[in-house]
Amino acid sequence: MKIVANFKANHTFKSTGEYLEKIEFFLRTHKIDSQIAVFPPFTAFPCKQNSLNVKFGAQNFYPVKSGSITGEIGFEQLNEFGIDSVLIGHSERRMLLKESQDIIANKFNFAKDNNFEIIYCIGEPLEIREDGINSILEYLFSQFYGIDTNYEKLVVAYEPIWAIGTGKSAVTKEIDEVLNALKEKIKTPLLYGGSVNINNVSSIVGLKNCDGVLVGSASLDVDNFCKIIEKIDNIKK
Repeated sequence: MKIVANFKANHTFKSTGEYLEKIEFFLRTHKIDSQIAVFPPFTAFPCKQNSLNVKFGAQNFYPVKSGSITGEIGFEQLNEFGIDSVLIGHSERRMLLKESQDIIANKFNFAKDNNFEIIYCIGEPLEIREDGINSILEYLFSQFYGIDTNYEKLVVAYEPIWAIGTGKSAVTKEIDEVLNALKEKIKTPLLYGGSVNINNVSSIVGLKNCDGVLVGSASLDVDNFCKIIEKIDNIKK
């Protein structure tokens, strides 16, 4: 089971360091079997370079080793902090920052060529959801254009856009339907994200084809995130 915290533009160098100290103590004392990963802002990377219990990942990058790309981070910078896991395709980058599928595929292939773990996000807007499962799947599979779904270090995160940061998670039946359909064509691990919290996580990870969760706002408080981790770990034992 993989449990991923996406901080987005939250936390600082100092607060992320304190967060990691607490979560590592929790993981040691509770003997957690799940894989835990944290995706902090770039500025928090130096706070913990040699964690044995928590994997660090990057929320974004530009597909170069280094270069004249103002305001961006290349793989030379990620390598300095031992980062080998990246998030690609998140709906906030697709919608707010206008990343096209061609840009996303370029980033994916660069990360693949550098042997990085890739958490690849897909999801549908509300109008597609309301049009039914056939429209949903057509929309989701279009987001795999240019993506090698056989890449051995690929993890797919299904995040319905209308559920991200809204507090409104998809119901279990809706999640199950989509994950089952994805698993028929894609054999990689599948995560669910979209307002995952302490109240709904048990029903989500109990689904047959759910291999973990990508947690946003509910991961920002370390005590709350630890409760989510413990709840998942107890279910899977």
